[in-house]
Amino acid sequence: MDVLVVTLRRNWIKRNKGVLYTYDGDSDDDYEAFVEKMNPPRVVVDNESCPNATVIEVGSKANKNGILLEVVQVLTDLNLVVTKGYITQDGGWFMDVFSVTDKDGNKLKDQTTIEKVEGHIRKSLGVDSSYAPSKRRSVDVATSTDYTVIELTGNDRPGLLSEVSAVLYDLNCNLVKVEIWTHNTRAAAILHLTDQSTNSPVKDSDRLSMIKERLNYVLKGSNLSRGAKTDVSVGCAKNMERRLHKLMSDDGDFEIDSQDVAGGKTKRPSVKITNWNDKDYSVVTIRCKDRPKLLFDAVCTLTDMMYVIFHGNVAVEGSEAYQEFYIRHVDGSRVKDEDRERVIHWLKAAIERRVYEGLKLELSTPDIVGLLSEVTRIFREHSLTVTRAEISSGEGKAISTFYVRDNNGDIVMQKTIETIREKLDQIVKQKTIETIREKLDQSVLHVEGQIEQTSKCTKRSPINFLFGELFRAMSLNFGRPSL
Repeated sequence: MDVLVVTLRRNWIKRNKGVLYTYDGDSDDDYEAFVEKMNPPRVVVDNESCPNATVIEVGSKANKNGILLEVVQVLTDLNLVVTKGYITQDGGWFMDVFSVTDKDGNKLKDQTTIEKVEGHIRKSLGVDSSYAPSKRRSVDVATSTDYTVIELTGNDRPGLLSEVSAVLYDLNCNLVKVEIWTHNTRAAAILHLTDQSTNSPVKDSDRLSMIKERLNYVLKGSNLSRGAKTDVSVGCAKNMERRLHKLMSDDGDFEIDSQDVAGGKTKRPSVKITNWNDKDYSVVTIRCKDRPKLLFDAVCTLTDMMYVIFHGNVAVEGSEAYQEFYIRHVDGSRVKDEDRERVIHWLKAAIERRVYEGLKLELSTPDIVGLLSEVTRIFREHSLTVTRAEISSGEGKAISTFYVRDNNGDIVMQKTIETIREKLDQIVKQKTIETIREKLDQSVLHVEGQIEQTSKCTKRSPINFLFGELFRAMSLNFGRPSL
């Protein structure tokens, strides 16, 4: 059998449309592709086994490092909520079972959605998977010529996004997509931008140098004790969220204890690591408040730290989440004593980066150059700090989600929200061309969070939306202070 395997590896054949091709050599990429074609992943979507969740089984004999993250990333990108999971990836095979619901807590009943889940998982685990070992392909970056990508890390402070967007607008750059995270006094962002006049990537070296210089100046602010970094490329991150985790970890956002920053008012996630000597595993146990994308953040962090998850189980009980992983380093060793605290801090930081308090503002408008600069300026003028943001544009529309808090940690007043709504209304009316407005839906500002009313604060308060749409306020848990 060993002779047969060696023979296949060194001289294997592939039949395509009746033509026989032979590949000689020691190409690991070719051999990996051959193994995957011989052992395609098995994906089963089961709606019968569980009364309140859809069960997704994923298995294959072609196991490889990073395959778990591929599956979890697909579930996350499709906005599926994992309520329970069992992970087994040992030897040359893997079997993962997840109980999932949609974001509203319902089973997946639409056949189109089910086929979409199956197709995305199979595609992500195929020969074009971003985690397939390759000496010629980058894991994090895929080639693109549509826009220029800028990655930023620096000091967080009120008004940072406003200043960054204003600088880029002043430099005649149009922001196509933006994602920014803040945590423990640090900020990281990935920006996709084009030239305002040509809608093409910015490639001129002198202009790119000017952009980097101006942005570095903004990011440093008055704090010179920690630096800022700006990287520019033509391309796109394979997964922006994974890249943001990497940027913030490399920047050392885990080094500052968030309890110290927040005055010790918030209970941090519980992360413990013990060694199971009999089986030569390290066991990672996580207990924290449940939230969307929690499993992705934990698996992503362990994978980026070069740890392989061999077994694990995930469960959600009420508002609490429990995760347990049996891991080894890629070199086969357990977590070393000198690395234990570092792994714990990285995991805690990964969990906390998406936790927010305050308000969640969702804004839908026509795609107007410079509008982001105006919107964030209004937030800044009303003492609101953006702690996280996701902005994307296309087909004439811009969809923006802002997580904001009051600079002083107070509950945002209802009067403040009304004033912001009125100013946004005026700006959009001034900047929107009438013909575009006829083709698009009216702008909608949706607010989630607790608002301090003039007389008495209530948990749910209807007021007018931008352009007369419904404006809602939903009470959230504000136990965790701002990051």
